[in-house]
Amino acid sequence: MIRHARQKGANAIINVRYDTNEIMQGLTEVLAYGTAVVVERAS
Repeated sequence: MIRHARQKGANAIINVRYDTNEIMQGLTEVLAYGTAVVVERAS
């Protein structure tokens, strides 16, 4: 997720979510997603 955000020009990820689903016994799907943003100091 971090690598993909950097490729998009972001320097932070907000609203991160992590989810897992057991598809069948011994097989689990793992999902991690968030919103890539550019954070700057307020002047």
